[in-house]
Amino acid sequence: MAGHSKFKNIQFRKGAQDKKRSKLFSKLSRDITIAAKTGTPDPGSNARLRLAITNARAESMPKDNIDRAIKKALGGETDTYEDIRYEGFGPGGIGLIVEVLTDNRNRTAANVRSTFSKNGGNMGESGSVAFMFDRLGQITYPVSAGSEDAIMEAAIEAGAEDAESDADGHTIYTAFEDLGAVIEALETTLGPARSTAMIWRPKTLTPIAGEDCGTLMKLINALDDDDDVQNVWANFDMSEEDLGKYAS
Repeated sequence: MAGHSKFKNIQFRKGAQDKKRSKLFSKLSRDITIAAKTGTPDPGSNARLRLAITNARAESMPKDNIDRAIKKALGGETDTYEDIRYEGFGPGGIGLIVEVLTDNRNRTAANVRSTFSKNGGNMGESGSVAFMFDRLGQITYPVSAGSEDAIMEAAIEAGAEDAESDADGHTIYTAFEDLGAVIEALETTLGPARSTAMIWRPKTLTPIAGEDCGTLMKLINALDDDDDVQNVWANFDMSEEDLGKYAS
């Protein structure tokens, strides 16, 4: 789980602290391989590959693993994968966006639908939830990258849309289509980012409390346990107390 404040978008993804590191590396390797296969193997001209490599490095993935993942794509040793987005609702009307990478659309759709229905939610039609979110690029830097004012100035000059700073570090938001260009511009002033991602940021947050929190966490964790699921995004506003009680 990345992000823990009610003022931030909550992103759930594989690689949470309770997941095995080998599973995280497997996911990151697949991201790199698919990115290299769908574009060029040169990260300098392949924004998706550059993002995948940056995220792998942020998790201390060895360089040999990264190189092997790229070579796998060059050798044609990959199945045909599709990026698919599913949308649905959890308890209390919480909207969820589920991003998957799959080699079998029918299997994954059935699994995601079943997971929703078995864990207090229901899958919606395409577009039923996405309008509640903004599709953005997200770039993070550690606190040591600079002061709040310095980060904001660098973000504005790089063409970003917004920047936030707190005790955990700095988060810079960009228009979806500007992510690659902003990353390159920021590297000249702030150095390499800690992580980069394409995210779904809620326009507004929906309050949730009590037992509904436990049901929602169960649903999100069940979705995240599916090997095809890459990310789960939700627009809930949960107290720090409930989050600490139910997130695990």
